[in-house]
Amino acid sequence: MTAAEVLAELKKLGNPTIKKILMNHSAKEPLFGVKVEDMKKIQKRVKVDHALALELFDSGVGDAQYLAGLIADPPQMTKAQLQKWVKNATWGMVGEYTIPWVASESRFGAELAREWIDSAKEDIAASGWSTFASLAMLKPDSELDLVEMEKLLMRVQKEIHTAPNRVRYVMNGFVIAVGSAVVPLAAKAKAVAKAVGKVSVDMGGTACKVPDAAEYIAKIEKAGRAGRKRKSARC
Repeated sequence: MTAAEVLAELKKLGNPTIKKILMNHSAKEPLFGVKVEDMKKIQKRVKVDHALALELFDSGVGDAQYLAGLIADPPQMTKAQLQKWVKNATWGMVGEYTIPWVASESRFGAELAREWIDSAKEDIAASGWSTFASLAMLKPDSELDLVEMEKLLMRVQKEIHTAPNRVRYVMNGFVIAVGSAVVPLAAKAKAVAKAVGKVSVDMGGTACKVPDAAEYIAKIEKAGRAGRKRKSARC
């Protein structure tokens, strides 16, 4: 399929109700309002098409940028392409999910995450913390820099309540990811979650809530899924 054909199909799949919901969650125009399940049907047909993914992302259409992450080939992503993506993400669903998923499966995940979390731009910093969370959920513990991860946990404990709005949300997600998936640091993550307590995030008037990190980790443990890694960061 060509980028023009995919964009035309996405436009037909656009749903006004879904678009309104997404716009309430900070999405910006251009946006069609396509359900993720419908995008995954396109993904199933296309499978992996890296060139197409790059074209779709460059379209600037929010739905197309999300789909681009699903069909991209992370090992082919260059550092320059990832930097371009993080700077041009149209909204949080792309910046906090699509890009971190692809970055964490690329060769540059940890390197770029370190850079991005120190960005003065809230959306880029949020992408960095989400990338670290994806790495925690994806990489075997033996491949993670556990010393760095522990320092990041302590940084969260110190900075989360004064960090920018969306950065607070993804920092909380990072604690959950480490506590759920990184066995050597689970106790430290739970201690940080307890110390941090309730995290206040402006969710834009939506019904969405910030998960309690300590309770979330406890649920994972109770379900017998502690330490379980994902086969793919993307979902």
